[in-house]
Parts: sequence; C-alpha cells; structure tokens
Amino acid sequence: MIEAGAAHATLLSIVHGRCFAPGWDETEMAALLAMPGTFALVAPDDEPAGFVLARQAADEAEIVILCVLPEARGAGLGRRLLDSTIDRLRADGAASLFLEVARNNMAALRLYEGFGFVQVGLRPRYYGDAVDALVLRLNL
Repeated sequence: MIEAGAAHATLLSIVHGRCFAPGWDETEMAALLAMPGTFALVAPDDEPAGFVLARQAADEAEIVILCVLPEARGAGLGRRLLDSTIDRLRADGAASLFLEVARNNMAALRLYEGFGFVQVGLRPRYYGDAVDALVLRLNL
C-alpha cells in the first residue's frame, strides 16, 4: 500500500471511473488531493485495484471515496484499505470517522457494519432519484 499524491491523480480517476458513474476526472482528483488534511492510500502498489481518499479536520475525519475495482472485490482489499485508514486517522488524533454509502450497496454496508460504523443520518435521493445515502459514523 502506498500513499498517493498529486502525481497519482490520473490513476485514481481511472480506478474511480471504473467503480462509479460518472467517475471523477484527473482535475477533480488533483483538487481533492490538494485539500488540507486530505490523503489517499492505494493498494496494491504494483498494480492498483483500489484506493481510499480521506480527510481530517481537528478530531473528525471522513472517507470521501473508498473504491475497489469490480474484478478485485471480495478478496479483502476494501478491508485492508479501511484498516490502514483507521490506523492512520487514530495516529493523527481523529476521534470519529464519517462516510456516506448508497443504501443499496449491501457489500459496502456489510464491510462498514463489520467495523462498527453506525447510521447517524440519511440523505434522501442523494445518488439520483431512487437511491438514498446513509451517513455512517465510527468512533475511533
């Protein structure tokens, strides 16, 4: 696993575009990476199959993106990315971690629930007319 920087913006946009429609382009990824308190972890480092992008302000953090390529899902990569992110945030003094996830993304919900995330909010139709976002929190 490696920490991504601005030089990885193109790679991150390609992986993101294969996981989500519409994907974020290189400019959007570079802008996110440049935000204060933001970091991204990419795994594996030889041929990336997924990444997590998170940001921290004071003792609160949020996962902006966690994605794993479809062909790499189910092998524990999401869990390893989340583990590494949580370890880093704890070391940096974060006390809570937030994220949002589509209500119908059952694999992601199982992953997050397995870590102890709990629902603290709902964003109706956040992902289009039919899909709500659940806001989840994990106390670190």
